[in-house]
Amino acid sequence: MPDTAYVTLALVPGIGPARLAALCERFGSAERVLDADLNTLRSVPGMTRAAATAVAQADREHAERLLSRVGDLGGIALAPSDAAFPPALRAIPDRPTLLFAAGRLDLLARPAVAIVGSRDHTRYGAAVCRTFSAGVARAGLVVASGMARGIDAIAHQAALDEGGASVGVLGNGLGVIYPSANRRLYERMAVEGCLVTEFPPGERPTAGSFPRRNRLISGLARVTLVVEAGGTSGALITVDCALQQGRDVLAVPGPITHPASLGCNRLIQSGATPALAVRDVLERYNLTASRTDVPAATSLSAREQQVVAFLGQSERHVDEITARLETSPGEALAILTALELRGVILQEPGKWFRVSGSP
Repeated sequence: MPDTAYVTLALVPGIGPARLAALCERFGSAERVLDADLNTLRSVPGMTRAAATAVAQADREHAERLLSRVGDLGGIALAPSDAAFPPALRAIPDRPTLLFAAGRLDLLARPAVAIVGSRDHTRYGAAVCRTFSAGVARAGLVVASGMARGIDAIAHQAALDEGGASVGVLGNGLGVIYPSANRRLYERMAVEGCLVTEFPPGERPTAGSFPRRNRLISGLARVTLVVEAGGTSGALITVDCALQQGRDVLAVPGPITHPASLGCNRLIQSGATPALAVRDVLERYNLTASRTDVPAATSLSAREQQVVAFLGQSERHVDEITARLETSPGEALAILTALELRGVILQEPGKWFRVSGSP
């Protein structure tokens, strides 16, 4: 855990990784930086008068109060030199100089997959997200996402429900639950998973908070998977961050008639790898989906079990399945897609479906 002097310095506006490193190298420690006078601070290469003035006026008592607040919230502050600091974030451009985390800190060092997508998702998107997140979790990988409404929340919940691990990157400080509908998820993640942010405890989100958060989501993972995204979805900012960081990007294709699929389909058109099954993600980590990864019947929803039972040893057309479910074609396809991605059923040409292993 960093000392108060380092936290004081890291909280100074305009003191990013490069300036902080230059100051500590010049003076030998954060404590000596804070003891330096204005003229000496200005002599450091890259230091403007405004930045030097801000350092000279830095408030140590504010840092002490902040660290106390972090502790009250069950969290901890992390500097890049700390063992618990995520190793994947040490090498990204514009790395954070200070993080605040709560929960299982060991998850920050484990291989992760970032799963992101739209807040306003479709049933198809939700089903696909659960499938990929659960599959990734079963394989032992951490699911990282942004704790937002929609696909983010579904990804976190599916990983935890599978008994796996998840890291939530906040666009606000610890102790602030945003959106408020995610209160139960926030409380669960603080115990079963890990919450991490570079914003001080109690800080509310702003429009600029989320792009900064997104670079940490992609930075934690080797692969960023976009499940569903419209043409202007914030998930596409995470994609840009991933590409700048040299990470892989995969996208789940969707129906060309739905605007929620536009962002993913365009990513694939531009060269992103289409994710058609969980194994497409696992291969990037030299992992394979074995037969034990196929969920047992007891892990299927009631509707999914109904489909499997209806198929039996027969091959059925999507129209027959839709009629049996007494639902819309869209919902039927979402259920069938989820079962197909999990390896439970197979689709034959002409939208005919059968149970895996059946003749």
